[in-house]
Amino acid sequence: MSLIEATAITKTFGRLRALDGFSVSMAAGRSFSLIGPNGSGKTTLIKCLLGTVIPDSGTLTLDGRSLLGDPALRARIGYMPQIGRYPDNMRVGQLFDMLQEIRRGTSARRDEELKDAFEIGKIAHKPMRTLSGGTRQRVSACVAFLFDPDVLVLDEPTAGLDPVSVEILKEKVKAEQRKGKLILLTSHILSDLDEITTDVIFIMEGRLRFSRPIDELRAESGEDKLGKLVARLMRDPGAISP
Repeated sequence: MSLIEATAITKTFGRLRALDGFSVSMAAGRSFSLIGPNGSGKTTLIKCLLGTVIPDSGTLTLDGRSLLGDPALRARIGYMPQIGRYPDNMRVGQLFDMLQEIRRGTSARRDEELKDAFEIGKIAHKPMRTLSGGTRQRVSACVAFLFDPDVLVLDEPTAGLDPVSVEILKEKVKAEQRKGKLILLTSHILSDLDEITTDVIFIMEGRLRFSRPIDELRAESGEDKLGKLVARLMRDPGAISP
């Protein structure tokens, strides 16, 4: 059953048509890698899901309810940005205290598994401005998972992470997918997505080229690695049937 459904989404910025009648269905319990050339519309699609960009036309639903008509639904989406931006003088512990205060009184269950795995408690006293890029990424990952969301949007999640942290995050993604969560991933480090991708959404020029299980794509293309598969698609978009 589809958890997120985009139907005929169109978004233009001046003369640029970032999304052009884009439609896709994403089911719960799957990990979708959103793939496409630079400028293909990936970032615009993510921003539409998060509510920072409003489509010109089309519908976007979460569990059958309009994300465009009910912004409160976005509380069910956890987001890990490519670059986390936080107040420089805010301490790490204060960030989590603030987020929990904002959600006080809601039924959201807290998931602090990543906080424990990344030992965030040991840096709770540190101001955000003092953190390395990799440590900021770990904090951003913990924030994304913190309120046990039904949907996780992870934008370049492994960028800047050390190998141990990458493995911790990948295991967490796989565990959440097994629980029935929907995971949407983007990354230029495609080797990090091999183990956690169940489906590939390929977008070009704002349009869906295909959305298919990765096992089918591997069988059809003869390519085992996602990176090689995507490189082949970039060279010849018609190499894989829709």
